[in-house]
Amino acid sequence: MPGSEKHRHINRHTERTGAKEVTVRVSRPAPGPGAGQRWIGEVSGAFADLGTFLPLVLGAFAVQSLDPSGVLTGFGISALVVAIVYRRPIPVQPMKAVAALVIAGGLGAIELAAAGVLLGFTLLVLGTTGMAGRLARLVPKTVQDGIQLGVGLYLVLAGLALAADAKLIALIALGVLLLFYWTRFRPFAALLVVVGAAALGMSRTDGLPEALAFGLWLPDFRWPDLASFRSAGQSIFLPQLALTITNAILVTAVVAAKYFPQDRDRISPDRLAVSTGGLNLLLAPFGAFPMCHGAGGLVVQHRFGARTGWAPAIFGASCLALGLSLGPGALELLSLIPMSAIGALLVVAGAEMAAANSLRERNPGQLLVVVLTGLACIAFNVAIGLIAGLVAEFIRANLMRWGRSHR
Repeated sequence: MPGSEKHRHINRHTERTGAKEVTVRVSRPAPGPGAGQRWIGEVSGAFADLGTFLPLVLGAFAVQSLDPSGVLTGFGISALVVAIVYRRPIPVQPMKAVAALVIAGGLGAIELAAAGVLLGFTLLVLGTTGMAGRLARLVPKTVQDGIQLGVGLYLVLAGLALAADAKLIALIALGVLLLFYWTRFRPFAALLVVVGAAALGMSRTDGLPEALAFGLWLPDFRWPDLASFRSAGQSIFLPQLALTITNAILVTAVVAAKYFPQDRDRISPDRLAVSTGGLNLLLAPFGAFPMCHGAGGLVVQHRFGARTGWAPAIFGASCLALGLSLGPGALELLSLIPMSAIGALLVVAGAEMAAANSLRERNPGQLLVVVLTGLACIAFNVAIGLIAGLVAEFIRANLMRWGRSHR
């Protein structure tokens, strides 16, 4: 296909060996995108995941007295470490179940720190002992694809919910994304949407907020007490752990292997568990929000041009600069971006993730498992989707064995 990464220029060389004439085809990679376009892709991809990041973070700030410096510095340090370790656009996102409970008023700042410490320690143990990888290998391919389908559809639904707040803005953003979708300027799309949305937000408030005060805002250290650990353990530990192992570790490793097969061993479930666990354990007492990787974030960043560790590095440096230099003012600055435009990013990326599975290549039984798993993820959560998929695959496999034995 001309212009694609798979396109190859074929040269014909003729060699004569005695009376025989042998035609040899020599494949040579087509020229890739220029350096300028690659950099725009990295910058565009760096901020393409704001549709997940901003709603959860801003929602948590709206209902709880969290330290913006601690939260943003935590994301910044984590993204920079991830950029150095993986050298690919592996995302750093808020843990979704934790964020939902915070927004619902079930967790305060100190319980949030306790949740980060508990989850971080557990994931670190699972990763260093190799248990994360073993758990991942127990999940059949049909269930993995079903989870990926469910996460993609979840992103679409979340994007539509955000877009409903200002439909015209969302339609304009979606139009820009689709306009660039099938062109070589695709990496410009997300960057253009984010910059345009931010400009629109500032125009509605007569420029930057007056409360912005530049300085040095350092996070405070607070170690959770026993009551906070107990509260976090009872309310959020197991649901979030199940979500993290499935979506942030298992599915992220699967998607990364598809995009970067040469890095399959480096971006493994065990290593993702170690990086998630270690960073949460270290940063949660400093006010960092519990963080994880995420398959949806990887799809979004890759879709809009990110290919290397520069994307998380740019995102991390931006978060670090905002958290350390603006502190509480960073919250007002982020809130200028209309969520409806960010929702359009989620819709496009989620649709691509949901459509990434080759469902037409499945037999009816496998297709049923994939679809049931995806629907369970949407109707309940990823943890329930995993259980439903495993049960469906177990029934399918046993029915196939029973059918073969009775032929």
